[in-house]
Amino acid sequence: MSGISDRDVRFRPARHEDLSAIVRLLADDPLGATRERFEDPLPEAYRIAFDAIAAQPGNEIIVAELDGQIVGCLQLTVIPGLSRMGMTRGQIEGVRVDARLRGRQIGERMIRAAIERARTQGCRLVQLTTDKNRPDAHRFYERLGFVASHIGMKLSLD
Repeated sequence: MSGISDRDVRFRPARHEDLSAIVRLLADDPLGATRERFEDPLPEAYRIAFDAIAAQPGNEIIVAELDGQIVGCLQLTVIPGLSRMGMTRGQIEGVRVDARLRGRQIGERMIRAAIERARTQGCRLVQLTTDKNRPDAHRFYERLGFVASHIGMKLSLD
């Protein structure tokens, strides 16, 4: 089913020229379509956010590239902490795979690459949140070994 080998997909830090493709991925699902604006030109807020992420040590957008096309993305943030005896953790956010390529293990490889990247940066735990309305994502993360050990809460400041 996959037809895509490990050698076909490359994971790398995102560049400015990837921004439109990243926003397209973020907007390409029912939830993303309600909160993202994929248009030409992109809203300036995306460039400002990308620059802020790039300027912050330990914070990066990673893209999956296949045949020169961006087919996946995620954000990995390394968070130093005092709890758990000063443990550093990795936070994974904004995980997306091109809808046409889902089910071909690109997401799994991308998450594993992010986990390895977190490990090399001294993280001893990787965490993420996933929307309650994404049961397929819940099963995906559980299959990769993530445990729903906490209840995540958010407070919108809009």
